[in-house]
Amino acid sequence: MMEWKKRHSYFIQWFIGMGDLIILNLMFFVVFQMLGDIYTGAIRPVMREVILLLNFCYFFALYFVPIQLHLSVVFIDKLVQRAFMLVTLLIFFFATCLTFMNISDLLATFLVVYYGATVVVLSLWQVIVRICLKAYRKKGLNSKKVVIVGAGKNGMEIYKVMKNDLSYGFKIMGFFDDNISLQQVLPNYLGLTNEVETYVTEHDVDEIYYTLPGTQDEKLLRLLNFAEKNMIRFYIVPEFYRNVKKSLVMDVIEYIPLLSVRREPLQAAYNRFLKRCFDIVFSLLVLTLIFPFLYVIVGLLIKMSSKGPIFFKQRRTGLYGHDFECYKFRTMRVNDDADKKQAQKNDPRTTKIGTFLRKTNLDEFPQFFNVLLGDMSVVGPRPHMLKHTEQYSALIDKYMVRHLAKPGVTGWAQVTGYRGETKTLEQMEGRVKRDVWYIENWSFFLDLKIIVVTVINMFRGEKNAY
Repeated sequence: MMEWKKRHSYFIQWFIGMGDLIILNLMFFVVFQMLGDIYTGAIRPVMREVILLLNFCYFFALYFVPIQLHLSVVFIDKLVQRAFMLVTLLIFFFATCLTFMNISDLLATFLVVYYGATVVVLSLWQVIVRICLKAYRKKGLNSKKVVIVGAGKNGMEIYKVMKNDLSYGFKIMGFFDDNISLQQVLPNYLGLTNEVETYVTEHDVDEIYYTLPGTQDEKLLRLLNFAEKNMIRFYIVPEFYRNVKKSLVMDVIEYIPLLSVRREPLQAAYNRFLKRCFDIVFSLLVLTLIFPFLYVIVGLLIKMSSKGPIFFKQRRTGLYGHDFECYKFRTMRVNDDADKKQAQKNDPRTTKIGTFLRKTNLDEFPQFFNVLLGDMSVVGPRPHMLKHTEQYSALIDKYMVRHLAKPGVTGWAQVTGYRGETKTLEQMEGRVKRDVWYIENWSFFLDLKIIVVTVINMFRGEKNAY
């Protein structure tokens, strides 16, 4: 039975992989026919070799971006991210190989079109397959048999999560616990902890979830050794999870395991490099293509509206709490409260052109100079004035955590309803909560999503911006 289930999972994995290959090859021929000989003529004499090379590059890319069928919970943005990474690596390897064949220069347009089209189609395929797999698992197929050892708070919580959505693919057989009185209240009491081995063997259980307190080390070691010998996956829910309701991150120093209180994707050098490269390219495009025209028009309107400079400079808190000079188009009359008081609704200090600039986010465009200089990023927690940092860091526990990432021209809090004045402490807590969530869940695709929503809001106008 267990052998059949393993083959069943391998078949699904093989099916997804074959689907990937079919799409990659199909899109190759579609783009090839669509572009014509001008862009694809160099391929025709070596078509067979190029196709074989493309398929070889897929298997090579798959080594770095594997099909993660074993994960029961996968979100759509992660599927799209996987498709993007897979196709990016594939095209990189493919283009490198074509360079050695001395035909890559003639295929630049073909590769760009093929890359864009394949990312879109492969993303759709990955999402559709996962939706179908969830529906398949919801019927009880391709599911994993699991038992939970320990029926305390942690045991009941993991039971509720697994039972919450059948499409996760968990078939919960029941609980083992030495507190016999619990059998009257548990959904399915299977027996004492010394009966786990017998039950698991007889019922072909796939996974054991251990939630007993850490004081019962003897039971833990016994069940762990049993699971290892019988090739059963063994998971431990730490006892302190009852008090620390967070997604902790495992790390290792040599052989010593460490738990970090938060996941920070931007701690990885590759992610920081990717984000910085994007910041440089994006800010250069904005500063060369848009900013010169904006400066002339907006600068003239600012000068006509009130006396003072075109730019407004203010010291704000940046990465790791270091101050930096933040630039904006001036939207207010020159006043002594600029570094102390937030802009408010119907603020008498704001000029008419200033109100327009704030509602459309155009006042933030000079901050792309800050991005280019490295003080800011295109996306990140918005930088606050020094007075706010001093004030709220004393009132909100996780306030300073938001400075573990570079501040941004736009951010997750701003596109989810927390832009503009924060009248109450609860509003600032909501903003900080979203800033910390962004740091813990950063991805390149999340940045792109925030940028797109920001651009949409620029044309739609922000009701909270004044």
